[in-house]
Amino acid sequence: MAEPLLRIDKLSKNFGSIVASQGVSLEVFPGEIHALIGPNGAGKTTLLNQIAGDLVPDSGQIFFDGHDITRLPLYQRSHLGLARSYQITSVFPQLSVEENLLLAIQAQRGHSFRFWRRGLSIPELRDDLESSLERVGLSERAEMSACNLSHGEKKQLEVGMALACNPRLLLLDEPMAGMGPGGTVELSKLIRRLKEKTTILLVEHDMETIFALADRITVLVYGEVVTTGTAEEIRSNAIVRHAYLGDEDEAC
Repeated sequence: MAEPLLRIDKLSKNFGSIVASQGVSLEVFPGEIHALIGPNGAGKTTLLNQIAGDLVPDSGQIFFDGHDITRLPLYQRSHLGLARSYQITSVFPQLSVEENLLLAIQAQRGHSFRFWRRGLSIPELRDDLESSLERVGLSERAEMSACNLSHGEKKQLEVGMALACNPRLLLLDEPMAGMGPGGTVELSKLIRRLKEKTTILLVEHDMETIFALADRITVLVYGEVVTTGTAEEIRSNAIVRHAYLGDEDEAC
């Protein structure tokens, strides 16, 4: 079996008397979509924040591609190939779609930020930009201000900006939040396409999406790992149904 790209060993994080992560251990393997599920307050976003570098754990270790990144700053994790999106979209609303993407591409490539038009005229940046627009399905929205995009399109743009860093592991925090059925379908298609080149750790409440996309699923309850398994194994797990999914009829 391949070595895990991400390995978390006995990670713990408390906020006063609140236990957010309690001895969490899990592995994410190259090329998989690994989902984190659990009730509100289970510690899913806190765990992502520790992996990304937004929070420092109280104890335990995080290994990425064999490197101990437990206390590595966020920007150094990015250089190793970690990228993430957030629950609340973080695009630049007054910039166009292509300017948002170009900003991310320039950050990754180390080009100057001062002249947007000059950046658009650089052949290698233009090629990267066109590829990024096509990858997230926003070619027809290239010159539109980000503030005029639909909620789903803003999510697509944010994912595109994260992908501009050419990550090996993409952390997605509730990408379907606030979306209607149409947006959920489109973003699901995008995530499925991304799997061809990028390993994904996905936090999501939409169970239909999780069961359709995830290769493996880890269930968190009160900051603790209850179990990890395939969609079929999670559906049939009595403890999971009781703690999170409800009765068997609801789970199916």
